[in-house]
Amino acid sequence: MMESTELKVEMVALHEKRVRKCLSKVKGVERVEVEGSIQKVVVTGYANRNKILKALRRVGLRAELWSPRNELLSAYAAGSFAFSNYGFF
Repeated sequence: MMESTELKVEMVALHEKRVRKCLSKVKGVERVEVEGSIQKVVVTGYANRNKILKALRRVGLRAELWSPRNELLSAYAAGSFAFSNYGFF
């Protein structure tokens, strides 16, 4: 069964090509989508999550599985975070 794996990869714009090249070599990866502005990578295919993470780390990129916390931090960093929507104030 094909699945999508969302990752947070610490990168600058120069690393996007490196990420794509690295992940395209992992057996079972069908598609790689990179959202550099929020440091998010979505890998679609039959590859094991651990193999994907290991491949990224092998080329010197810090990577972890994407979590809701990352979504919140990226929204805050992009300036689209509004405290009033969450009832804090």
